[in-house]
Amino acid sequence: MTVRKAWIVGIGLCGAGLSFVLLLVVGVYMTAGSLAGGAGGGPKALAKGSVPAEYSPLVQKWGNLCSAINPALLAAQLYQESGFNPKAQSPAAAQGIAQFIPGTWATHGIDGNGDGKRDVWDPADAIPSAAKYDCTLAKYVKDAPGNPTHNMLAAYNAGAYAVIRYGGVPPYKETQNYVKTITDLEKSFAAPVTRVDPSKQAAGAIAYAQEKIGTPYLWGGTGTAGQGGRFDCSGLTQAAYETVGITLPRVANDQYNAGPHPKRDELLPGDLVFFSDDLTNSRAIRHVGIYVGGGYMIDAPRPGAVIRFDPIDTPDYFGATRVTEDGAKALPTTI
Repeated sequence: MTVRKAWIVGIGLCGAGLSFVLLLVVGVYMTAGSLAGGAGGGPKALAKGSVPAEYSPLVQKWGNLCSAINPALLAAQLYQESGFNPKAQSPAAAQGIAQFIPGTWATHGIDGNGDGKRDVWDPADAIPSAAKYDCTLAKYVKDAPGNPTHNMLAAYNAGAYAVIRYGGVPPYKETQNYVKTITDLEKSFAAPVTRVDPSKQAAGAIAYAQEKIGTPYLWGGTGTAGQGGRFDCSGLTQAAYETVGITLPRVANDQYNAGPHPKRDELLPGDLVFFSDDLTNSRAIRHVGIYVGGGYMIDAPRPGAVIRFDPIDTPDYFGATRVTEDGAKALPTTI
């Protein structure tokens, strides 16, 4: 949340800006109703910075180990399991970036970096092992009807026997939710191959943020009455999308994973735009705003400032996310 050059707007320009944003809001609804399609199939490259730079080559390489997985899917699993934290440990004794339990690691862990050791805490071993385990499960269920990737994910969650027994994804709610969660989350780690659909809720989110212009910034603010209705950057974006029925995570670097990532020249009003001092790592994102068009966003910039319009084309611009309901629902509540 660094200081960026303020957009100084006079009273007359504020009125013009309001009219401009209202036109954009209408445009979002019209565009949302007219565009079709979305991210295509086929091989999936990782979206810019979606995986921390130190792990990205491993995910890109091992994510192509077999046809049932791809780099974006492998990244989605790692994020879901640990948030890319190589020191993560769960109460169930799952360990490392890929959250292997000891028994599974003993059977499926491999020496991915060729140093003569199989270390569950070393991402250079754990990430290749996660890919190898996925591909092993895919082989176990290769004869089951249905989508091979969905069947592999179901086997990961419920076991290969359940997939074979039911001839595909078993009728377990937990397993069906897991398959949907990972395949939805996959889209936020994949570089889109076509223009992504606009969010129908974007206009409402912009309208909410527009009403908050002039509100003083509060670090940690989420707009509660006890906080005087004040916000920090991610508190504002979270509240804006909450008003249209989409629940975003609390912090900016997790909000980045709430949908696919349009390119700079594909931005539409309502997209979340992100800023970072490390343009190779989405986990280092430190600021977020709501794009309104014309190269500007509404954001809560920093202590001592107010919610306002700011330009997005600054050296720390990281990228954007087109928020989707499924993408937001897929995000883990704790990582």
